[in-house]
Amino acid sequence: MINYTLISPESIAKPRGHYSPGVVHNGVIYVSGQLPIDASGSVQAGTIEDQTALCMENIRKILFESNSDLDQILKVNVFVSDIALWPRINTEYAKIMGTHKPARIVVPCNTLNYGCQIEIDCIAAVKM
Repeated sequence: MINYTLISPESIAKPRGHYSPGVVHNGVIYVSGQLPIDASGSVQAGTIEDQTALCMENIRKILFESNSDLDQILKVNVFVSDIALWPRINTEYAKIMGTHKPARIVVPCNTLNYGCQIEIDCIAAVKM
């Protein structure tokens, strides 16, 4: 049996599917894909910059709950409905991440759940 901890902060929306927002195993947290959904469960379909910021804020809350933070992220996966949005996403992401530059992939994928334009997941180290 593997030893792991499920992370589900009260400060983000409860998942609508059968998954945990985060799973900690062996000093690493695996964060499930985060859509731009606020704590009440409402999709926030503002600008792509707003959607990016909300995805990253949800990720930050999950990381914080597991004794980690944005500067501990090792790998980021970004799924975007229209690759033409990428320059704007990248600018907002860079503002949020500052000088920290984890490995990253961007996947154009057309329609995302609930009509969102972006979904972001990540893998991060837990602070020791």
